[in-house]
Amino acid sequence: MTFSKQNLLVGGAAVALLAAGLAAGVVLFGGDRSHVGESAEQHTAEIESGALAGEDRDDHAGEEAGHAGEEGETGEEPTEGEVDIDSAAIERADIALITVVPGSLGAEITAQATVVAGPNGEAILTARAAGAITEIRKRLGDPVSRGEAVALVLSPEAAALSAALASAKSRLDLAKTTFEREKTLFESNVTSRQDFETAQAGLSQAEAEYRRAEASARAARVSSDGQSVAIASPINGRITTVAPSAILGAYVSPDTELFRISDPSKIQIEAAVPVLDTQRIRPGDPASIEANGKTHAAKVRAVTPSVDAASRAATVVLELVDATADLQPGQYARALIRPASQTAGGGFVVPEEAVQSFEGRDVVFVRTDHGFLATTVSVGQRGGGRVEIVEGLQAGQIIAGRKAFVLKAELGKSDAGHDH
Repeated sequence: MTFSKQNLLVGGAAVALLAAGLAAGVVLFGGDRSHVGESAEQHTAEIESGALAGEDRDDHAGEEAGHAGEEGETGEEPTEGEVDIDSAAIERADIALITVVPGSLGAEITAQATVVAGPNGEAILTARAAGAITEIRKRLGDPVSRGEAVALVLSPEAAALSAALASAKSRLDLAKTTFEREKTLFESNVTSRQDFETAQAGLSQAEAEYRRAEASARAARVSSDGQSVAIASPINGRITTVAPSAILGAYVSPDTELFRISDPSKIQIEAAVPVLDTQRIRPGDPASIEANGKTHAAKVRAVTPSVDAASRAATVVLELVDATADLQPGQYARALIRPASQTAGGGFVVPEEAVQSFEGRDVVFVRTDHGFLATTVSVGQRGGGRVEIVEGLQAGQIIAGRKAFVLKAELGKSDAGHDH
């Protein structure tokens, strides 16, 4: 009996241990899946499969973490010192763009200048005949096309010119008829050569008189009704001046200026340059014009030989490279002329505001595909709002001039964000 009780106790303990082992195996290897009814071999294979799957997951997780680290190191960080900004934002910020050209501060010539109309860029409109203004079709600032009538003047002279033209036309028609009749009679041996030649001379005279009358009427711009003359513009442009006498009903004479038309695309700049400096300037030398807070590229067209008695300065005529610049006759400007014979060195002259101090160094913001890059430069002489760059730039690069401090502020914000 004792032996049997001991056997029962040992057997119960073994069953309990086996149950505990199976439960642990389910927790460690089987998850939620039941393993009841599996053979030992199946259970072992399943455990190995689960272990490998766990290793693979760990490996992939490590690889993904490694890739994430690599992307963080080489990915989307902008180039150091670069400010990302598109063309629209540049325009909104009113940042001026300047093309770098060789030059030195000592060689650059600065002069006061005036924007004037070119030889074919301005027209003065007067009435071609005396009379009263009966219609005004354009006002100050309005655009005008070439040949377009700005006003009409009722004129007795217009009626006289119209009548002369009509009379000349009648005489011409009669002379043509007489000539054709005499030609037919002459070819039929009915009339003499003298009569034929007389008719031929009369036709030539009538043609000449008609051409003269037609030219007079056209020059006066006689209207189709023969009562008025049109005041028309000979060029395309805008009305820049309207005389006080240009009002309805006013009587005007042919020598009275009524309107002035200017074509903004046909302007030139006249700079007053000291005589000694003009000796260094040649036609074709590069220049720039500063007006309205903007810089426009230009070049020298001519140097006048005469000297103003009061200012002792000669006039240098400049023309804009871009004819669409928003300059108007009468504006004052500053001309910067760079004689080509003295710009062979490696330096460049830029506006003083183009050079900004950043982190203890002088930088210029050079235009890139995505914005601007703060480029360290070495500065030479300064004077007259200009700075000579002796190192750090290349000819042809485009840099920020006016409002360059806006880019400096943006670069400072970017660096502050990276510190966090």
